[in-house]
This record gives sequence, structure tokens and C-alpha cells, in this order.
Amino acid sequence: MFKEFIFVILDKDISFLRYALIAGLLGSIPLGISGSFVVSRNISAIAGAIAHAVLGGVGLALYLNRVMNLSWMTPLTGAMLGAFAAALLIYFASLHAGEKEDIVISAVWALGMSIGLLFIAKTPGYVDLQGYLFGNILLVTKSDLYMVMILSGLVTILTAIFFRPLQMMLFDSEFARLRGINVNALYFLLLLLVAMTVVLMVNIAGIILLIALLSLPAATAKCFVRSLASMMTVAILLAMMELTLGLYVSFSCNLPTGPLAVLIAVIFYIIARVKVKLSKFRNRKNV
Repeated sequence: MFKEFIFVILDKDISFLRYALIAGLLGSIPLGISGSFVVSRNISAIAGAIAHAVLGGVGLALYLNRVMNLSWMTPLTGAMLGAFAAALLIYFASLHAGEKEDIVISAVWALGMSIGLLFIAKTPGYVDLQGYLFGNILLVTKSDLYMVMILSGLVTILTAIFFRPLQMMLFDSEFARLRGINVNALYFLLLLLVAMTVVLMVNIAGIILLIALLSLPAATAKCFVRSLASMMTVAILLAMMELTLGLYVSFSCNLPTGPLAVLIAVIFYIIARVKVKLSKFRNRKNV
């Protein structure tokens, strides 16, 4: 079966599996980077709110496309608008409106889903909600690959440029502020990085499952490394491995790729946590 999997990937006449593999490998880069920020800052709930707000943008885009005949308003464009709007709303509400962050996150989470479902209900024709909620990496097209490439590049470049101030902001925001670093601007940049990662992963893992893929590889990496840079590197490699294995098992067993990749990520995380616990137990026993 493995030989057949490789054969299909290399076959020039069969592109869907090759595109899926490339999208998974490219998408693993921002997954590892943004996921490390999310786990270090402990903002998985914010990532979840941004992810669910994507449905609001997608629903609006489908409605404007089919009812208002705005051909340029594609689901991907709507996903970007929804994700960036959620990032802006969370940023201004949590930093400037004096609202509690958990209330803002819950409101954005529910608002995005509600708006999306209402627009989809009023959109004529069939809308594949399951594809947006759970993703289908096998439906990735060549144009989707270009978008994944662009967004992955943006996340990587911005992280490389602002890595040191972002690292300071993550681990000691007060010290960073004393050093003259604009912590608020960096926080907004962090939200934008998460938003871009969410958008490019919607087709691959779906709105619901991408939250797990965003946090689990980084959380697994955190069990073995100490520095943020090492955490990102290991998280990227783990995400690549999990998505590739998920794609292979999906091909072999005719099962959906997204849930399989998440299941593999969960297994890796459990193994890592067990190994850490056993290591601590042995150290205590030796003492």
C-alpha cells in the first residue's frame, strides 16, 4: 500500500494527492510557528474564537457571491475577512474596552458561528458545511496551494523579523514594556499570525479540527525542548509527520484525513506526556 501511495503522489496525471501532501507540508510551517505562540501564551481559546469566526466570513462571502453576484467574494476571501475581523475585535475589546478577555472570546466565538449559519441559511443552493467544519485536504487545488504558500511565507517572514520582541512579550510583557517595546502592537501581530494560520488551514483541517492541530504539535514539542525557537522547529516537524501519516492512513483505509491527523497528534501528545511523567518518576526514585 505504501508503494501505491508513493506511485499516486508521483503520477503526473493524478494531482489531488500530491497537492494535498504539499499543502500539508507547507501548512505545517505556520502551524508549528503560530502553535508555539498559542501554547506559550496560553491562548488556545482565542485561536478557537478566530477559527469559528471564519464561518461568519465564509457565510457572508457565499451570500454576496450567489445573491449579490459579487464574483470576487470567494469563501477564502470571506474566511480572511472573518479571521481578521475577529482578531481586531478581540484586540480592541480586550485591551481598550476594559472587557474581560474570556467574555470577549466567548462572544466572538458564538457571533462568528451565528452570523455564518444565518447567511448560509439565506444562501440559495447547496452549501457543504461539513467541508468547512472538518476540512477536506484532498480538495485542495493549485490556486489554494499558492495561497497556502503566500500565507506560510508571510507568517514565517513576520516571525523572523519580530521574533525577539515577540519572545520577550510572551514570557515577560512587563519587562518588554520597560525596554520600550510596544507590547500592544506585538499582541495584535500575534493575533494576525494566528488568523493567517487559521485561514490557510480551513481547507486542510476544517474550523473545528484545526484548533487541535494548532496546539497539539507545539504542546508535544514543549515536553522535550526549552527554547521557543526549538519548540517551533520540533512542532513544525511533528505537524508535517502527523499530516503526512494522516494522509497515508486516509489513502490506505479510505477515511477522512483531518480527523486521522488529529488522532495521530493526540497519540503523539499522550506518548510525550507519559514519557515526561515516567522520567520525573524515575528521577524522584533515584533521589
